[in-house]
Amino acid sequence: MKDFNPNDFNNMQAFYAARHTIPFTFRKAQLIQLKKAILANEAAILQALYQDLHKSAEEAFATEIGFIYKEISHTISHLKQWMEVEKVSTPFLLFPSSSKVMREPWGICLIIAPWNYPFQLLMAPLIGAIAGGNTAVLKPSEMTPQTAAIVEKMMIENFDPNYISVVVGNGAEVVPKLMNEYRFDHVFFTGSTAVGKQIAMMAAEKLVPVSLELGGKSPCIVDKDADLSIAAKRIAWGKFTNAGQTCVAPDYVLVHASVKAKLIGLIQKNIEQFYGKDPQLSPEYGRIINKNRLQKLESYFAEGNIICGGKAIPEDLYVAPTLMDNILPEATIMKDEIFGPILPILTYENVEDAVMTIRNNPNPLSLYYFGNNRKTEKIFTDQISFGGGCINNTLVHLANEALPFGGVGNSGLGNYHGKFSFEAFTRPKSVLKSGTWLDPSFKYPPYKGKLKILKWLMK
Repeated sequence: MKDFNPNDFNNMQAFYAARHTIPFTFRKAQLIQLKKAILANEAAILQALYQDLHKSAEEAFATEIGFIYKEISHTISHLKQWMEVEKVSTPFLLFPSSSKVMREPWGICLIIAPWNYPFQLLMAPLIGAIAGGNTAVLKPSEMTPQTAAIVEKMMIENFDPNYISVVVGNGAEVVPKLMNEYRFDHVFFTGSTAVGKQIAMMAAEKLVPVSLELGGKSPCIVDKDADLSIAAKRIAWGKFTNAGQTCVAPDYVLVHASVKAKLIGLIQKNIEQFYGKDPQLSPEYGRIINKNRLQKLESYFAEGNIICGGKAIPEDLYVAPTLMDNILPEATIMKDEIFGPILPILTYENVEDAVMTIRNNPNPLSLYYFGNNRKTEKIFTDQISFGGGCINNTLVHLANEALPFGGVGNSGLGNYHGKFSFEAFTRPKSVLKSGTWLDPSFKYPPYKGKLKILKWLMK
């Protein structure tokens, strides 16, 4: 594809200014077209995800494509309702007046996707942008080139480039160029906290609003009264899906010391059930994105005791599902977001200790608690600041369109999914309309002698 240039940007501005994107009928038609385009290219998308990340067709469909079908259908079903003007109350002081809130599109949105779920995390924000009545520039990750290529082809074949455009290339070069040369009306970024800060700084120069979907060290607490069989299965699934390269994967386990040994045995059992005795041979087990990331993951092996796994094969981009313990709090693995198939197992004796451990890495994107004590559950959900999470499960809060998905503090800014995507890609615009048949004089100078009535009206 040719480079994005000033004419492209101007054409998008003109397309938006002509209000093509505003009517409900247009937005609905584009969402339907997006679904049709994905259906027509489904096999190619699955193949691309396998080539880029070794994702099985089943995993890729469930976590990338099926997720998007569901999101589009939900959005189409509710869009008209979301677009309705909201009538709100008006204080008696402003009589005779009425008030309403409208949802206005931002305009031209830049959507920057990561490599770990390269299709889903580009399409899900795009659904919000379309529903909100915007135009969009998409930047897929260059680290998943096959997926980027099929996305570019799909958009060119199905959408006016003045409406939806795709820009490919090295993100470290392309994104700063785009943000420095053009003033986008909204930037939606998914990726690391470090890059998110850079995006926020570039956007701040032009007072551009941002949504930042970042990451962090998401804890998984396993209490002594938890159903350990269920906990082990759901932790193993949540951690090792996509070879651990999931922003909401459990980053470390905090297990009550009395059940640590049993939990470890059950997690090991589930790893073997999921991926066989040698996960490298399993068609269900993914690969690390590149050798640099593999080397970083491999460096963590020296920071504790390897319980199982601990194997890395650079030429196959393979890192085995790994459990570790005896890790010091100051170790690098307990400071970095691991973002790979390595799971530290830490213990606690009392709830207060667990809370303090989590607070050493504040604002996780997700928190998971396995247990059956409502009081203890409430301590973790009330006293820890986190983006979202699950009780007695992992990952699946993402699949509920009624729940906002997003981080807090270091793990992000803003949220989306379902109605929250529509709200992320629009802004509330307030309008107050006053009648002219009555115009009380107390509003106007001179004010002498009017203090009593003003106090009565404004108390």
